[in-house]
Order: sequence, then structure tokens, then C-alpha cells
Amino acid sequence: MQQNNGLDKNQLISFALFSMILIGAMFYFQNKQAKDQQLKDAENNGKITQTAPAPTTKPAIATNLNDSVKTASIQQVELKNKELTIGISTLGGQISTVQLNEYKAYNKSNDVNDKKLLIFDKNNSTYGFQFKDKTGKTFNTKDLVFSPTQAGNSITMQASVNGAVIQFIYTLLNKYTVDFNVKTQELGQLVSDQKADFIWDYNVRGMEKGRSQEQTHTEFNYAFENYKSFDYDGRTSMDEPEETLNWLAVKQQFFSAVIEPQRGFKNSHGSQDTVEEGEFLKKFNFNGQIDLVNNELNEDFKWYFMPLDLPLLKSYDKNFDELLPLGWSFIGTLNRWFFIPMYNLISSWGLAAGWVIFLMTIIVKIILSPVMFKQHKLSAMMKVIRPEIDAVNEKYKGADAMKKQQETMAVYRKAGVNQMAGCLPGLIQVPIFYALFRFFPNMIDLRGKSFWFAKDLTAYDDVIKLPFHIPFLQDHLSIFAIACTVVILIYTIMTAGNMQQPTQEGMPNMKVLMYIFPITFLFFLNTSASGLSWYYFVSNAINILIILVIKYWILDEKKIHAQIQVNKEKGPKPEGKFQKRMREMMEKAQEQQKVQQNQPPKKK
Repeated sequence: MQQNNGLDKNQLISFALFSMILIGAMFYFQNKQAKDQQLKDAENNGKITQTAPAPTTKPAIATNLNDSVKTASIQQVELKNKELTIGISTLGGQISTVQLNEYKAYNKSNDVNDKKLLIFDKNNSTYGFQFKDKTGKTFNTKDLVFSPTQAGNSITMQASVNGAVIQFIYTLLNKYTVDFNVKTQELGQLVSDQKADFIWDYNVRGMEKGRSQEQTHTEFNYAFENYKSFDYDGRTSMDEPEETLNWLAVKQQFFSAVIEPQRGFKNSHGSQDTVEEGEFLKKFNFNGQIDLVNNELNEDFKWYFMPLDLPLLKSYDKNFDELLPLGWSFIGTLNRWFFIPMYNLISSWGLAAGWVIFLMTIIVKIILSPVMFKQHKLSAMMKVIRPEIDAVNEKYKGADAMKKQQETMAVYRKAGVNQMAGCLPGLIQVPIFYALFRFFPNMIDLRGKSFWFAKDLTAYDDVIKLPFHIPFLQDHLSIFAIACTVVILIYTIMTAGNMQQPTQEGMPNMKVLMYIFPITFLFFLNTSASGLSWYYFVSNAINILIILVIKYWILDEKKIHAQIQVNKEKGPKPEGKFQKRMREMMEKAQEQQKVQQNQPPKKK
């Protein structure tokens, strides 16, 4: 082995250079730590009212902007009213923190809403105006360092770029509104285009218990045509190159961030990507164009950070109430003018939210009781004439299916039974079901309201936790969903006895399908709002009671049989338009079938 006699010249030079780098790094990080501590102390001592003026040196475009960010002290200025606490960063002069003071976010560790509700926080949102300079390079205001000046509930952020001055003036107004005024000077000597691109990158943080449900309700919303038209986009991209957007919103299940330019966004494009797991639900990107006027960007904006409360949204008179997804057309009308007023009226009596839903269910059942009575009366009449239907099926057992169906319909007509009348209750309940499907997960007054073992009626209850994950059911079983499934199954068993079974080969057994339906309903309700499951549990429990009352106290099968005999003596009732059309279609199909059977076979 060669003996080491000491350090040679190259080693000494390398050691010296390494020592100088190490000492320089120590001084750099020590100085940086001192500045950070000064900033922290200043923030702890209160709000920053004014910082040193912006540097007089002109930062170079694009390349040197990032260098200036590294060496500057980034500060945050706070504005606060009853509803909002806003933090504005000197980096980009943008709103970096938004807290809704009167609401809380879901805390998974405690399974309650007790965390600060922060819409913007920890750089999950960045926005700014992007320009193209005369050399062809682009720069964005979110890369600039601004100097703040505060006066009451208003803050002016100012930055200089190669002789041009950019000002962002924020004023916290009443409720959930922030005025955002943009002013520039000498911008024309710097930029080449007559437009600015407003670019907003926003990673939406989850606020609620049900991730998949909240993710479904997180999307782009926007208004155009002078606030008269509204649209939304829950897909991966949104493109509105022709329309001028009056406002753009990124909406969540119960809260929304909205930006409103005075003259609107032109040539708007956006994208959204779903985040499978973690604290964020979706990643949004938006790019909208603002025109310059006389080579300057002087535009008034408004930011709204608000809960999706219908009276509040209506108070702005800017079509914000469309942010609340209550359903289209008749469905939305049903929610706006029936279910929401009814809920507000009953809840004003001081009852718990669960009992409010209980009384709502009873009211709906009372309204639908005449229709349900006709449905059960029809069911009883079909039970009485079942022997005649069975006789027809036996007589035409091997006969033509069309002929058998015609004879069956003739028996119904003679007895005065309208089969289509049984479809009416089902058709009526479809819009009610869909309206409630929209009502319960989006009614902010139900958010965080507990009832029995459900801690939030707008989310699922998960008292029964599973040690594994089941597709569609996830990792829990909802007690309300199980209870609802059981009563639907009981109701199905009670009503399926009067259902006529198919006699043709290959036709599915409707009883089996009806028994499968409640089981599939469990998969749907297990991750839905527990308020919806509670409503349908009560609704179907009342249905069972109504059936028992009608069967044992109201309807008498002997009287029904006597009425059917009277109907037969009077002769068949006149056909309705739908029945006549069905009969004519069947006769025509039967004639075509006979013609085809009488044709000689084609020669091969």
C-alpha cells in the first residue's frame, strides 16, 4: 500500500475553495434566517400597514423576475370583516388566504366540522395577468413583488416593471365581496399586445365528509349574455371562445370562489383534472382575455367567496342562484318553490333537522294520498280479475302472443280496469325523487346538522366501518341506507303479489327484478346524504302503513268484485287515445305477421 505523505497542491486548492463555499453558505443562510424571523415577528405583532417602497432599479423581464423574488421578503397583509378573513401576499399582489369565519370544514380525525374553512391557503390558488413584451417574451404579475399600503379595509399593492407601474387595489366590502381594481401606468411602452391574459390556477381543497359526492359537485360555473344565461362544465375542459363571461366560478358542494370582471372575460378556456386521493379534489386552470384600453389595463373586478345559500345568492341579482344545483326545469322549480320553503317553515318551529325531514315526508304523502289510493284500488281490482286473466293465458297458451295480449286487454276493458293508471303514481314520484336527490346534498342549512347516529345529514353515516373496501359501498355501511333498503324490500314483497307474471318464453320474471331493485338501492344510498336515506325510510314505512290501512279498513274485495260485474254489464268503457293507439298498433302488427306467414318461402 502506498503511504500518504500529505496533501498535494490540487488538494489544497480544492480544500480552500470548499471552505470558502461553506463559509459563504453559512453567512447566506444565517442572513436569510434573520430576515425570516423579522418577518415572523412583524406578523405576530399585528397587521403590516406599509413596507419599504419598491426598488428603484428596473428588474429585467422574465429572467430576473424570479431572482428578485428570491431575495425579497414576502409578506402577507390581512383584511377582515364578520364573514371573511383575507390574506394578500406581496408576491404577485394576489389573495393568498381566504377564510370563511362563520363556517367550519370537515375534520376526518374527529369526524366533525371543526377545522378552519380555508378556500385559499398554502398556495393552492395563484392568479395574475400575463403580458407579452415588445421582445416577444411574456411575464406574469404573479411573479412580481409588490409593495403594500393599507388604509382601513383597503390595501394598495404596487409594483414597477421597466418603467411601468402596476397597482392592485383590494377593498373588503360587506358580506362576502372583495373589490379588486387594477390600474397601470406607462404599460404601453412595455407590452406589444392590446390584451392581457388572466390566468388562474386553483387546486380545490376538500371541505366535506363525502369525497366522491363533493367531487361530483365541484366544477366550473359561468354566466354570459349580460348575466341572463348560465352554464356549467364538470368535464375535463371548458371552452367559450365566442361568449363574453360576466363571471366565472369554481363551485364546490357548499362554497364557491367567483371572479367577476367589469367588462367580462373573452376567449375563455379552462381545464379541470380530478385528483384521486389526498386533500385536493380537482385541479383547475382558467385563461380569460381582458382588452387593454389606450395601452393600459384599467379594469374593475370583484371576488366573491361565499356559501351557496339561496337567499344570499339571490341578493346579488347576478344569477348567482344558479350556482346552487337544484335541478333543471321543473325539478329546480319544485325545489325552489316547494321543498326549500317547506323546510324553512318547519325548521322555524325549532325542531331538529331530522324531525323536519320527517314532517316533510308526511306532508308529501298527504298530498300524494289520492293518487296512491287509486293505485292500490287498481291493484285490488287486478287481484279480483286474476282468475279471468289466468283463464285467458291458459286458453291461448300455445297461440299467437299478439292474440293473447288482445284478449287480455279485452278482459281489462270489460272490467273497467285501466292498466296505465297504475303507472301514474310512479311517474309522479320520479320528479319528486330527483328533486330530493338534488335537495339533500345541496341544502346548506342541513350541513353539519346531526340526527341520531348521523353526524351530518348532507353526508353518509358510517357508524359501521369495514376493514376493507367494497366497490360502490366503499369502506362503511350506512345504517340509514340499510334501514331504507329493508323497508323498500318489505314494501316490494307486499305489492309484488298482484303483479301479473309473463307467460311468454324468454320474458324476465318481474318479481325477481323487483326484489333485486332494493338491493341495488343500497349501493346508491350508502354513499349519499343520510338525510335522503332517512326521507325514503320514512316514506316507504308510511307506504306500508297506507297499504295495510287500505287493505283492511278502506277497500273491500267483495264490493270491488260487485263493481267489476256492474262494469261488465255496462259494457267496456270508451278507449282513451293511448289505449286506442296501442290496440291499433297491435292489430297492425298482427296483420303484418299473418301476411309474412302466408308468403311462400324464398328459394335459395
